[in-house]
Amino acid sequence: MKKDFLAVSDYSPEALQEMLDLAIRLKKEHFATGNKPVFKGKVLAMVFQKPSLRTRMSFDMAMRHMGGDALYISPNEIGLGQRESVADVARVISGYVSAIMARVFDHAHVLELAKWASIPVINGLSDYNHPCQGMADALTIIEKFGTLKDLNVTYLGDGNNVAVSLMHICSKLGANFTIANPEGYDITPKAVEDAIKFAKTSGSKLNFLRDPHQSVKSAHVIYTDTWTSMGQEAETEKRKLVFPPYQVNANLVSEADKDVIVMHCLPAHRNQELTDEVADGPHSVIFPQAHNRLHAQKAVLYKLLAGE
Repeated sequence: MKKDFLAVSDYSPEALQEMLDLAIRLKKEHFATGNKPVFKGKVLAMVFQKPSLRTRMSFDMAMRHMGGDALYISPNEIGLGQRESVADVARVISGYVSAIMARVFDHAHVLELAKWASIPVINGLSDYNHPCQGMADALTIIEKFGTLKDLNVTYLGDGNNVAVSLMHICSKLGANFTIANPEGYDITPKAVEDAIKFAKTSGSKLNFLRDPHQSVKSAHVIYTDTWTSMGQEAETEKRKLVFPPYQVNANLVSEADKDVIVMHCLPAHRNQELTDEVADGPHSVIFPQAHNRLHAQKAVLYKLLAGE
């Protein structure tokens, strides 16, 4: 049966942990001897509706490091769902390459690609979730603390796609997840419903708060993202009035655990959601976190392409 990677919520805790363990092994192997060319003869089609630095470079280099290749397809070349139907695009691409990574606006597009493609499809980001980021986040936290189990992970800001995948991987792997956000910017109810179900199994505790200061008490991880995501530009000025209390600054960080790490999926609007002092300070792991996109995605690709 064809396997896809569309959401961390689709995978069991055991399968997620197995992929994270594999990511750690592949990262060590990369720096020690280089990765084995297990993707030799395989090509990843990278379909982009949204531009990206990390998604494009990390997937491209993951394929190259493991002996494969990647093909970048710009928004103008397809016009996904406009110039050509998603179903037709999926079936055409399936005849050329080994897998598809799609970075889209509408989550329905990535689901439809997976429905019609005869090769694995990876969700490189959609308006609903960002599972590849969630895997890199989990890898970064495990490198620092050795586990996700019983850690307190706090997310500050908009309940967006990044927050969904972070919440789901925390609730799958037993971390306590807290979000503090302004009213009207909550995580979607369906995503919360799923997280509650996962938390019952893992023992994870979930907290949905408005007060940023309350949310960071005892936090081992503080995570933030831009106040305005791509595609929401019309709301920028409105959001600038609502989100300042949720800024991750030195004062807020001082209220968390003394060994707290600060995370951001990047790109950051510095001195809005995250101050320079914190981004470049001793608690920040934002650049190792960005680099871990490469290693986490190698593990995902390995599972889909190496048949294990």
